[in-house]
Amino acid sequence: GQHNDARMNLAIALTAARYGAATANYAEVLRLLKTTDPASGKERVCGVRCRDVLTGQEFDVKAKCVINATGPFTDSVRKMDDQEVQNICQPSAGVHIVMPGYYSPDNMGLLDPATSDGRVIFFLPWEKMTIAGTTDSPTDVTSHPIPTEEDINFILNEVRNYLSVDVEVRRGDVLAAWSGIRPLVTDPNSKDTQSISRNHVVTISDSGLVTIAGGKWTTYRAMAQDTIDAAIQAHDLKAGSSKTIGLQLQGAEDWSPTLYIRLVQDYGLESEVAQHLASTYGDKAFEVAKIAQVTGKRWPIVGKRLVSEFPYIEAEVVYGVKEYARTAVDMISRRTRLAFLNVQAAEEALPRIVDIMGKELNWNEQKKKEELEAAKRFLYYEMGYKVKSDQLTDSSEISLAPSDIERYKKRFHMFDKDKKGFITILDVQRVLESISVQIAENTLHDILNEVDLNKNGQVELNEFLQLMSAIQKGHVSGSRLAVLMKTAEENLHQRLVIPVDRSGGGL
Repeated sequence: GQHNDARMNLAIALTAARYGAATANYAEVLRLLKTTDPASGKERVCGVRCRDVLTGQEFDVKAKCVINATGPFTDSVRKMDDQEVQNICQPSAGVHIVMPGYYSPDNMGLLDPATSDGRVIFFLPWEKMTIAGTTDSPTDVTSHPIPTEEDINFILNEVRNYLSVDVEVRRGDVLAAWSGIRPLVTDPNSKDTQSISRNHVVTISDSGLVTIAGGKWTTYRAMAQDTIDAAIQAHDLKAGSSKTIGLQLQGAEDWSPTLYIRLVQDYGLESEVAQHLASTYGDKAFEVAKIAQVTGKRWPIVGKRLVSEFPYIEAEVVYGVKEYARTAVDMISRRTRLAFLNVQAAEEALPRIVDIMGKELNWNEQKKKEELEAAKRFLYYEMGYKVKSDQLTDSSEISLAPSDIERYKKRFHMFDKDKKGFITILDVQRVLESISVQIAENTLHDILNEVDLNKNGQVELNEFLQLMSAIQKGHVSGSRLAVLMKTAEENLHQRLVIPVDRSGGGL
């Protein structure tokens, strides 16, 4: 199988809740609570002051032991305990990109630990796409890391070294890009304070704050066990033996490799959708299938997709709210993986996602508008939409052969009948009607907006030529407007009446 980190993270939290843990998302620690131990006279950590990020409400959580397991934010919590403590976390930014699935085989990956500048590069099939990475550079700790064009181009250049020369690796084929922060740690007990540990480190402060830092997904259970063992010993807590070995996560109990077949047979889901639900939710996939809406088609019977090319369905949004999703960003990045697979597809799905979440969470129109804008900002800055859209700007040069310029001008003037020098939604609608194609007005608006660089509501000839030039150079992998105009041109040519004397049929 393949790792879906967001799903696994959620499954761990849901499993903990099932065994009695009280869990809360969107809870920020403002400071540590302390009390004086009457026996020793020392200050001891006895809880935290929290803030509900969504409502702003503050509250205290009292505890016998506080564990700091905050990844890149490790040192900021340690400094709440002791301002003078030395940092142990060395945050490192790693950028990943997603490209179309045809760039890699379905069941084979590649990892090279020694690239042109010594960094590791990997190239793997992931969620029917190709994921490539990674960079490794020091960074400041932030909740909103942003991928840079320099990092994206480094990965693309390395990827070119592994592919056949006849495969053109295009900048426009980057469908999503993001930056993550690795919490690399130095062991405070090590004599060599500069040595970075690739494993995890557990430390206990004088006031009893237990910190677990570093580590990786593959050792998360060992990390948890070491941390709990240290907490039990440091705080003299009563506990039985560890039960982590063999403990199944949420959804694993009745899962089997053929579970998806039952989803197809019992509910009438598409096979691709059923496979996705089974691999994502395990035996909880049946709960998602139960709330899936009837499509009104002969097949599939249930399961309306959020976007046509991905197997995510509307019922997952409803189920995601039951699994504590509270924002549209939660849904496109941490419940589904749309934002990581294709930023444009994620943006297309957003209005429907916000509508469904609005009904489930009783959002008013203003709240829905805010959620939509926040999610679009997330896609734009954090998931690579900005660097993708920057490939086509109003200063993009036009480097087309004269014959190509002439061809594209003719195509443009098929839409701009009045020779205005620009086309609008009305021009596109008129041509589409003539070839019996219907597209919703708001979709057409979005299609033109992708190319309208100066945002004046119309696409000028120069903007169209800039687009076609960027496509030719591989800076832009495709454009809905370019495809639409080419299709319309071909359809119109087919409809031209061929004179009898040229048809070969003569009289």
